[in-house]
Amino acid sequence: MQRGVTISLWSAILFRGLTIPALLALSLPMAPGHAAAQPLSANLGLPLVKPWLGDFDAMRERRIIRILVPYSKTLFFIDRGRQLGVSAELGRRFEDWLNKRYKTGPFRIQVAFVPTRRDQILPALKTGLGDIAAANLTVTAERQAQVAFAPSWSDKISEIVVTGPASPQLTTLDDLAGRDVPVRLSSSYATHLEKLNQDFTARALQPLRVVPLEENLEDEDILTMVNAGLLPFAIVDSHKAEIWATILDNLKVRSDLAIASEQSIAWAFRQNSPQLASILAAFVAEHKVGTKIGNDIKQRYFKDDKLLKNSNSADAAQRFAELEPFFRAHAGTYNFDWLMLTAQGFQESQLDQHRRSPRGAVGIMQLLPSTAADKTIAISGIETDAGRNIQAGAAYLRYLIATYIKDANLPDREKMLFAFAAYNAGPGNLKKFRSAAKAQGLDPNLWFDNVEHAAARTVGRETVDYVSNIYKYYVSYRLLPPSPSVCTMEEAEPSSPLNSLSDAAKTRTCRARQ
Repeated sequence: MQRGVTISLWSAILFRGLTIPALLALSLPMAPGHAAAQPLSANLGLPLVKPWLGDFDAMRERRIIRILVPYSKTLFFIDRGRQLGVSAELGRRFEDWLNKRYKTGPFRIQVAFVPTRRDQILPALKTGLGDIAAANLTVTAERQAQVAFAPSWSDKISEIVVTGPASPQLTTLDDLAGRDVPVRLSSSYATHLEKLNQDFTARALQPLRVVPLEENLEDEDILTMVNAGLLPFAIVDSHKAEIWATILDNLKVRSDLAIASEQSIAWAFRQNSPQLASILAAFVAEHKVGTKIGNDIKQRYFKDDKLLKNSNSADAAQRFAELEPFFRAHAGTYNFDWLMLTAQGFQESQLDQHRRSPRGAVGIMQLLPSTAADKTIAISGIETDAGRNIQAGAAYLRYLIATYIKDANLPDREKMLFAFAAYNAGPGNLKKFRSAAKAQGLDPNLWFDNVEHAAARTVGRETVDYVSNIYKYYVSYRLLPPSPSVCTMEEAEPSSPLNSLSDAAKTRTCRARQ
């Protein structure tokens, strides 16, 4: 990304997860209505925004208020240029509320959404890369030492266990002792699990083991993985659990297993900002949960998700074991991470060699026989031979990289993600996505948080969800215990709920998957 230049597009730059120095460009929507999300505006010719510190009067003079948001299917996301989500809705209402309050006329105060990875939101807020953090943040003493909080949007929130089809038997919180608990380290859940561990230690119970999850995974992503059996259980806020459990049929909300209760959710802002504190207090009073507006917003954006298939189901596990030698061999031949290649196979066909598409794609990797037979791949028999089908898929991915993703400076992971996008949308569209990302001030060499946003604006969410699902499956496979060929089996009580493949009393003591 070029630095120190003027950005001519005031709205198209939407990203999450960039390093803090890269959080320079903003997306500023025109004042959309509330009934439906509006497309992003463009070509407003506003300058590059740099880190800035100030209180509300200075923001009002600048006519810019920057809201840091996580890229989330419930809080903030973009689809074909539309900004959607609870935080997007509240941010737009905040903008309209301010302009009505101050009668700004044509000189409107603009709200800028800055999608930011969760573990970077508070640092970005403190260093002036945003003015407000709208990230469904739980108010904790640890966070209050760093930032200030507006009055809460909702109170009496509990942080509870949510189980799914791969969950172990959990009767009380004590059953978490000695278990692996998947959680984002930046979350308040991790803080409260530390306190639970202190209680376990005081009572001579074995401490639980926190398994760090990717910071790019939002709570709804994690719940989707639990619902699909990819993770054994999750710790989430009770209001999220209750709503998502009405959408994801396999979730069980365990309100009786709360690691924290009576919690408050609020927007955060920089300390020593009394003017902004006063403004936010007035706005929240009219829009918090319990008011008609707040209740309407809360319900509107908790919509059905494109559900993941269960990549760790019994049938899928058997297919995984049967196909592992093929994936290992051909991933090695074409220099890929074999688990990521397997994850793509599951996304394409659920590892089913008998799968056929209406367009003629066949087998595990869902390639056209004509594509595989072309001289660039030159592999036949993919209709009936699973090994050759996987080989053709790997060869085609390598062809896409060698032909269309030649950048020598790209890490292997990014090349793989770009290849997945090209596999799904075509190499021509991938080129469009990367060019659009560069034009919008995003990094054309990073898929997550950058090129994926340009893809969403260009073709909608299909390719974004395709790559995202593969990555979720990949995370799931990384959490699986290795196969018997690379480990020894020992009779024992299951020691890790991350072993979502079995209820049998077996554990595997193995080296990590390679």
